[in-house]
Amino acid sequence: MNTIDLNSDVGESFGRWELGDDAAMFRSVSSANVACGFHAGDPSVLRATCAAAAASGVQVGAHPGYRDLANFGRRFLDVDPIQLTDEIIYQVGALQAIAKTAGTSVTYVKPHGALGNAIVHHAAHAQAVVDAVKAVDATLPILAMPNSEILTRAEAAGLRGVPEAFADRAYTADGRLAPRSLPGSVLHDADEVAERVVRMVTEGKITTLDGVDIDVSPESICVHGDTAGAVTMASRVRKALESAGIVIRSFV
Repeated sequence: MNTIDLNSDVGESFGRWELGDDAAMFRSVSSANVACGFHAGDPSVLRATCAAAAASGVQVGAHPGYRDLANFGRRFLDVDPIQLTDEIIYQVGALQAIAKTAGTSVTYVKPHGALGNAIVHHAAHAQAVVDAVKAVDATLPILAMPNSEILTRAEAAGLRGVPEAFADRAYTADGRLAPRSLPGSVLHDADEVAERVVRMVTEGKITTLDGVDIDVSPESICVHGDTAGAVTMASRVRKALESAGIVIRSFV
C-alpha cells in the first residue's frame, strides 16, 4: 500500500494577529509543524494549536527557526552555532511542555524558513540543529530537504532523517526551492498543485521552474498553511492522492 505524510506549518498567529486556518488544515494533513515562538506564535496560540491537532489525530512537530519575529524567520542570521544549538533546544523544549499540557507530544522536528534553507548547505548550522535535537531527544526524526547537509549529519549522528517535498513551491534544476523573489516560485493553482503532488508520489518526478524533470522521493509533502487558498489546496491535494490510491499517514 502506498502511503505519504502531508504536513503543514501552523501555530503562526501572534496575539490578535491571525494567520491561516489551522483547524481547517487539520482536516487534510497528518502532521502539524507548530511554530515555537521565535519566528511566530505565542504560548496561548501554541497550546491551542497543539490541542486542536490532538483532537484531530494529527501528529505535532516542533518548527523552530532563527530568532526573527520581525521577518517571520525568513532572513538568514549568522548566529554562532553554539547559540543556535541552545536556541533550538529552548524552542523544542518549550513546545514539548506545551504539547504535554494539551494532551499530545512532539514527535519530530522540522526547521523553519531561512534556517531550513540554510541547513541544506550550511554545515555549521546543520550540525547545530543536529546537536540540539540529539540533546533533547535522539528519537525525534528531523524533517528536511533531501540530499541536504542536515540529513547527512543527522544520519551520521544516529538520528532519523525524513526527506520532504513542497507541494506549492517551485524547484530549481539542482533540486532546491526556487527563491521566493523569482516569479512563479510560489504556486497558487490548486488543481496544478494536486496534479504535481500525485506525480511526486506515484512517479517520483517533479518539473522544475525551468522545465527540467528531476527525481524526488519524499516521505512527507508540505502544503503551506499561510498562502492564499491554502485550505482549498490542501483539501484538493488530499483528495487527488486518495483518488490515486495513496493513503495519507504520518511518517512517525
